[in-house]
Amino acid sequence: MTAKSTTRQSLRSLASREKWSPHDYQRKAVKWLLEHGVAALFLDPGLGKTSITLAAFSFLKKKGVASKALVIAPLRVAHQVWPAEVARWADFAHLKIVVLHGPKKEELLKEDADVFVVNPEGLEWLVYGSNSKTFNARRWRSFGFDTLVIDELTKFKHPKGVRFKALKHTLGSFTRRWGLTGTPAANGLLDLFGQCFVLDLGNALGQYITHYRMRYFINPDAQGWKWVPQPGAQAKIYDQIKPLALRMSAEDHLKLPDLEDIIVKLDLPPAARKTYDALEDELLAKIGDSTKVVASAAAAANALWQICNGGLYVDDDVMSMLRGRKRETLVIHDLKTDYLEEVVNELNGQPLLVAYQFKHDLERLVARFGKRLHYFTDNAKHNKELEDAWNANELELLAGQQDAIGHGLNLQLGSAAHLFQYSNTWNFETWDQIIRRIRRQGTKATKIRRYVPVMRDTTDEDRMFSMKHKHKGQSALFEALLVRRGRK
Repeated sequence: MTAKSTTRQSLRSLASREKWSPHDYQRKAVKWLLEHGVAALFLDPGLGKTSITLAAFSFLKKKGVASKALVIAPLRVAHQVWPAEVARWADFAHLKIVVLHGPKKEELLKEDADVFVVNPEGLEWLVYGSNSKTFNARRWRSFGFDTLVIDELTKFKHPKGVRFKALKHTLGSFTRRWGLTGTPAANGLLDLFGQCFVLDLGNALGQYITHYRMRYFINPDAQGWKWVPQPGAQAKIYDQIKPLALRMSAEDHLKLPDLEDIIVKLDLPPAARKTYDALEDELLAKIGDSTKVVASAAAAANALWQICNGGLYVDDDVMSMLRGRKRETLVIHDLKTDYLEEVVNELNGQPLLVAYQFKHDLERLVARFGKRLHYFTDNAKHNKELEDAWNANELELLAGQQDAIGHGLNLQLGSAAHLFQYSNTWNFETWDQIIRRIRRQGTKATKIRRYVPVMRDTTDEDRMFSMKHKHKGQSALFEALLVRRGRK
């Protein structure tokens, strides 16, 4: 984002800006933020978390009790969502927004603005400065931030992470701290500690992740890879965070199309099966031997995942198992690509979103579909053009790396009703957020279909099993929060 985009201008003229007319549930969420200086909004995508937060901050600013907000958001969300929401609504026309990214971010930081947006990867620069790793409290106070908004709270679930440690220096300087996410416990209740801490400084779940684990979890595996809640611990955790969080489900407040999962089991060809089984035996040996490093087992598991999709990066370990074949990337099979082509032909021109995992997945897709396939990159301008073209029904086939496209994209405004999950995932947040790119408010579809190819007797099946159980775990958290609010 250039310096020019920091002025009070928008994608549309001021005269054409819409008046923000919130739904009842949005008014309730605004009220929640206004009444809670420390608050979390666990709202599904499509419920308007950004406009709700802007409305609350705008109200406080007009009352003279808030001055300057710092928003931490994924890069795509920072560039495409926050500026667009300010530009869209007449109610926020008085707010000046700056995105702190790119070579001119030092200059942008000096702008006289109301809302500054930075991506999590830029947080170290903002907190420490360009040439230091030491926190200077006086320098930080000079920025004048009094409101912290973390848009995608799960980015701070790891208390040992660099971004968490950087943010921790600054938390006490904010008079209010708000966190936004739709998937707070997508991969388990351990994820809640860091997210709650950056809001309430440990009031709900304690000061230390080690104490949190010991109080609420047990470790049934001697290597320490897995922690599970103690009997009765889930309810205790829910009770602790209820005063902090407001939960709202899209299904409760919006009329969304039904979701149909079409799961197709495929069998690895004999040669691919032989390679897969050799690697799986290696993985089991690593897991069973406590002297093996975790990274080595993780690399083997990653290789199994790749083979399920149809390709393989050839590193030194795999190279030896394949008897010295020296290709950088191996094509193992084309079964998922073949099935994708069948779906494309069946849809006969209807838009299809494809979620892949590895770079070699994309390479095979490009080789098969050529110019018919469009895909997201790291270029924000290119991605916005693709998003607009997709919503105008100008694209038949659009692909994106699944971890990258889970946030900040509105792909529901055209006639899209189909998602092809080329690669499944261990991460329920990714699994859930991708489908919500097209299954959200504004869609014209009456039914959404998700096509999921699964390789039989492989870790593909393990990932699908994991998604089912992680969904149940997060649903229990949401159910507890909803009961507390008296809505179920």
